[in-house]
Amino acid sequence: MSRIINPDSAGKERTKMTRAVALAVRELSKTDPSKNSGQLNEARDLAAFIALALESVAETIEVSVAAWEKRNYWIKADKFRMEWRWASQLGQQMREAAIKEDWERVAQVAMQVALKLYKIKISEKHRMGRPWEGSWARLH
Repeated sequence: MSRIINPDSAGKERTKMTRAVALAVRELSKTDPSKNSGQLNEARDLAAFIALALESVAETIEVSVAAWEKRNYWIKADKFRMEWRWASQLGQQMREAAIKEDWERVAQVAMQVALKLYKIKISEKHRMGRPWEGSWARLH
């Protein structure tokens, strides 16, 4: 029998989500929720999406390290967990700030996320669309 390869691996999902988060952070930096209700709704969706996506990224970590732990690569697994611990922490902080609509805190957390994802390049002609639309409703 041939090997079965899962095209939707945790690593690919993590990469896809981090690219979307990087795009959302950049879009969030362009909004001003105090100006009008359109920008407020956009900011809510963006903040909610960042929180949900980071929590989703954090869930992929254990899936990734499970294979290493089966092979007794505990140090590698622990190092990977430590490298990605920020996703869970910042996701939770963003969730709390978004629900409270504390835009100053949302901006602070978004800046921390941006620092973690600064290496991600996204072209102007990306095909990701607007994955954050409707995220505010899912956050609650």
